[in-house]
Amino acid sequence: MSEFPKRRMRRMRASPGLRAARREARISVDDFICPVFVVEDEAAAGPVASMPGVMRHRLSELDREIETLVSLGIGSVLLFGVPAKKDATGEGAARDDSAAAQAIHRIRNATDRLTVMTDVCLCSYTDHGHCGVIRDSAASPVTQGGHRGVTIDNDATLDILARTAVAHASAGANVVAPSGMMDGAVAAIRSGLDAAGFTDVAILSYAVKYASSFYGPFRDAADSAPAFGDRRSYQMDPANAREALAEAELDLREGADAIMVKPAMPYLDVIRRVRDAFPSVPLAAYQVSGEYSMIKAAAERGWLDERAVALESLTAIKRAGADMIITYFAKDAARWLRDA
Repeated sequence: MSEFPKRRMRRMRASPGLRAARREARISVDDFICPVFVVEDEAAAGPVASMPGVMRHRLSELDREIETLVSLGIGSVLLFGVPAKKDATGEGAARDDSAAAQAIHRIRNATDRLTVMTDVCLCSYTDHGHCGVIRDSAASPVTQGGHRGVTIDNDATLDILARTAVAHASAGANVVAPSGMMDGAVAAIRSGLDAAGFTDVAILSYAVKYASSFYGPFRDAADSAPAFGDRRSYQMDPANAREALAEAELDLREGADAIMVKPAMPYLDVIRRVRDAFPSVPLAAYQVSGEYSMIKAAAERGWLDERAVALESLTAIKRAGADMIITYFAKDAARWLRDA
């Protein structure tokens, strides 16, 4: 085709109707999964200071949040339980009356219109804040922060994760989502679920989870900040993209029904690589707390248009290849799309 002036790209942008007609990526409320934090200790409930608009919910008041989500047309939640008591191994996560299990029962009694996904990890349940059982690390080299290296007993952790997933399934979870980046976690959870008769409960694996600096506000909400060391020995190096494909492939071979990339915006290239490598696999992306809080903070100062920037960021995640978007903007975005 001849170049300018015969071809003018602006012609197809000249009106709202033309722009809408040629739009390649579209977001809808059906794309959103809303994270929900539920605390066992009612005194710990309330707004999360570092995440404006996000609450830690009391079990007794969870029905109100569920009613809001259903009224907005949001079809899925990702549930995080925050216990009143913690221990060294995180065994409380596997209890039938854990914070998460109680919340699942509450949701199931309130509505059948929500898909309940649950985070399966030990970090909120351990007194040290790490995602697995810690082995003696006295022989490990001292890190920059002055703490010795953290050594997770990977295989001992798998049994607790599998029992946690079964407890969630018993309470009524539709999907369990292992997030600790333990090798073999998906296989252990699939085996545990199947042995317990929960063959229809799906696994959404945090297959590609980076040791990101964008998680800070979340740790306030989930009470899961490491007491020492960091998680770099089990979460991925932010510099690596090829490794993401290996992680995703391993989890799919172990029985994952869907996979996730986390965080989202700083890793759009990784979302695209995973999408291209596994075109038929349901793919989620997690727009994490730091992404959310940065937009909120800038908007509060009048530096950004919150609605425009949030919707643009969600569109970018969808354009990169995500089928599902876990986002703290879920409720706001549902309202914005409804009222557009």
